[in-house]
Amino acid sequence: MGARRFGRVNWLGLYTLSRREIMRFMSVWQQTVFAPLMTAGLFVIVFSVALGRGDREVMGLPYLAFLGPGILMMSVIQNSFANTSSSIIASKMQGNIVDTLMPPLSGGEILAGYLIGAVARAGLVAVVIGLGMALLIHHFPAHPLVALAFIILGALLMGGLGLVGGILAQKFDQMAAISNFIVTPLSFLSGTFYSIEALPPFFRAISHMNPIFYLIDGARYGFTGVSDASPALGFVFCLVVVAGVCTLAWWLLRTGYRLKP
Repeated sequence: MGARRFGRVNWLGLYTLSRREIMRFMSVWQQTVFAPLMTAGLFVIVFSVALGRGDREVMGLPYLAFLGPGILMMSVIQNSFANTSSSIIASKMQGNIVDTLMPPLSGGEILAGYLIGAVARAGLVAVVIGLGMALLIHHFPAHPLVALAFIILGALLMGGLGLVGGILAQKFDQMAAISNFIVTPLSFLSGTFYSIEALPPFFRAISHMNPIFYLIDGARYGFTGVSDASPALGFVFCLVVVAGVCTLAWWLLRTGYRLKP
């Protein structure tokens, strides 16, 4: 394998792992791409009927324009987490995690391979839902590069968190508990459907310590030009959290904690 390395990176191994992760979710695209689009569409329909009639506005935006970026980022968060967590826990339970650990791949290369898969899935979901938003509510990004930056940050954060959860979990029930009781509530209660300015001061302060709030708020700024918090502050905060989560995931992969027999 030495001949396949350029510098210190095993590019062939990294490409193979990344391709495996991408092909894994593309082989069931009806569940991984089409299903999030359907879920996002149902949210828009339900909330437009319940709350979006007339001239209702949030933060000076029509409610559907406010809602769309939050739903898009919520889908990105959930799908990037699901991609890495399901891959690693399934490999552990089926006993084929050795196929990932045995090749000459470093912890950083394994981490990068899994994260590339998560970013690819999250990006594809974001594109599909973004096109749906453009067709349904005729809304296009005000700052496309900002929106892209926060989508990538969200995919990296939740992809890394999915790896950590998948490694620490010892059975599917534990993984489901992490998803149901941590990831889903955080994505729903981080300003997806409302402005945090409507919250009491105590809960508003808690929201400002939640990185998922900054991801949703940053995506909303990228699409609408309006945000609850400073996009620059949110970007830096999320970048620090991403670095911490990915460092923990790298350490777990490098040491083989709960992966090696």
